[in-house]
Amino acid sequence: MLIELQQVRRSYTMGAHQVVALDGVDVQIERGEFVTIIGPSGSGKSTMMHLLGCLDRPSSGRYLLDGVAVETLEDLELSRLRNRKVGFIFQSFNLIPQLSVVENVELPLVYSGMPREQRRGRALQMLDAVGLGKRETHRPTELSGGECQRVAIARALVNDPPLLLADEPTGNLDSRTGTEILRVFQKLHQNGTTLILVTHDPELPKWSQRTIAMRDGRVERDTRTPLQPAAVASHQGWREQA
Repeated sequence: MLIELQQVRRSYTMGAHQVVALDGVDVQIERGEFVTIIGPSGSGKSTMMHLLGCLDRPSSGRYLLDGVAVETLEDLELSRLRNRKVGFIFQSFNLIPQLSVVENVELPLVYSGMPREQRRGRALQMLDAVGLGKRETHRPTELSGGECQRVAIARALVNDPPLLLADEPTGNLDSRTGTEILRVFQKLHQNGTTLILVTHDPELPKWSQRTIAMRDGRVERDTRTPLQPAAVASHQGWREQA
């Protein structure tokens, strides 16, 4: 089991009020699953994302990530776990414009202390894997939105984390480019990567095999379904071209 939430509750103090963002969530996610977490604003999905990505801790309950009890960790331990276990992909890409593409991809390896020559080779390998092997010297400002998101995917994967967490990864992309990125996710899933997509877009669950719907801080629905025909056809066509 890669992820296990046991009666997880997360509350915040806002003035004189307690706001409950997560209210007794129980979720288990196996290695290799492709999961979409969906819900309207205020449903708790963003809080869930922060907890799953080790950016926050539960107020109560247990969160086990690859067997490690997250709620017991000190800040430095939590940061190290996050760097080793989680790759992040954000809606706004979060690339550093002053750095080249390959330097952006290298960043997690810099933080983990990998020697420069070794991390450069690893970063170039990841860029090749997302189809940007010839763009390594460009700056993010010289790339399209889809290319920037591919760089972000390469950066998220460079540490070979067991979990890839994507927050509205197609939100800043047009529909055609967004579909290309979702096809990249499907290939990663096919290769065994554990993916969690967090979104409010009701169309994105058709690309995954499991949907967790959040409402009022609770899991309203947890369903496993096969890919819809349109997504399957797109996936097969992309695999033939790859």
